[in-house]
Amino acid sequence: MTVLRQHLIDPEICIRCNTCEETCPIDAITHNDDNYVVNADLCNYCMDCIAPCPTGSIDNWRMVNAAYSIDEQFEWDELPEELELDDETSNSGGEADNEAEDLLHQAHSGARAVPPFSAAHPYINLYSRDDPIIAKVAGNFRITGADTDSDIRHIILDFGSTAFPVLEGQSIGILPPGQTASGKAHTMRLYSIASPRDGERQNHNNVSLTVKRVDGGVASNYLCDLQKGDEVKVIGPFGDSFLMPNHPEANIIMICTGTGSAPFRAFTERRRRKYQDADGKLMLFFGARTPTELPYFGPLNKLPDSLIQKELVFSRQAGKPKEYVQDRMRKSAENIAPLLQDENTFIFVCGLKGMEQGVEEALNDIAASQKVDWAALRNDMLANGRYHVETY
Repeated sequence: MTVLRQHLIDPEICIRCNTCEETCPIDAITHNDDNYVVNADLCNYCMDCIAPCPTGSIDNWRMVNAAYSIDEQFEWDELPEELELDDETSNSGGEADNEAEDLLHQAHSGARAVPPFSAAHPYINLYSRDDPIIAKVAGNFRITGADTDSDIRHIILDFGSTAFPVLEGQSIGILPPGQTASGKAHTMRLYSIASPRDGERQNHNNVSLTVKRVDGGVASNYLCDLQKGDEVKVIGPFGDSFLMPNHPEANIIMICTGTGSAPFRAFTERRRRKYQDADGKLMLFFGARTPTELPYFGPLNKLPDSLIQKELVFSRQAGKPKEYVQDRMRKSAENIAPLLQDENTFIFVCGLKGMEQGVEEALNDIAASQKVDWAALRNDMLANGRYHVETY
């Protein structure tokens, strides 16, 4: 009997960000209204989709006698149980299956994104859809101007006496109440944690989120409408690579737009609380349309220059030319260039996917000005956990 190892996506964890489908070079990944799935007839185990997935839902495999069809996968609410194989069945795969297995292991060995060497150990997947932790809303505050349609909230969730350890850069999953039009429970939505590991309120068991209200958004409207005292179902935490380096010599370059600022607020608060006199530099390039649409604009401006170099960039400010984060990076090349050649430098990019190409081009130009090959440097930084990108 032939045995196959099939690549599957966990529907309980998938947040439908579409990163995997966009990344797949052979269009082996597709989706319907409920699930993202992998076509076993097309998948060649290239593993290009593994590292970009923010939740790890893409990294699931099952030994099967016959591949699950796309239509079967579309109907799943959870992954099927592992198939139990006896020794004879386990060893009966053909040469092609063995070759595929070898390719899988070879690719998988280098597929995972690497965390910074000094990052603390993250706890992940402590709570699941079937067993979520219940958080209570401790606060819900608008952090964009009342004169703008961009409604972004700073939401504080308290876990009481139930342990929920998190690190800067990790995310949590929110389970919105209710059902889809097809009668299924709403899928989890992922949100980056905006508070440091010791809590939004120091030494308290709580976290904060940065949430933008989206027209028709199930989870965003649910969260933005929460009142103090409301209860929320939370799963996770998630994320084991997009983590803050712990050593105070680390130079951290943070590049973001909109709610992509959430993990960098956590990074900055951790440095402010723990290592105010750190030798490592903090640099923040933060883009928005206008100052009133930039989350945390007031608090950011109060942070001392001795702690962080702030570059707040606006593309729709009245009377001023459009400017984007990559433009400001080029203007700050003299500050960035020496850091690119420092092994203690870590670069984090978070926000809309459209920013990614511009940031890459800016870094390439800055590196070239120092006769540094950015492509080679980038690969080295990726391999050593010093370059991280989370875009959506």
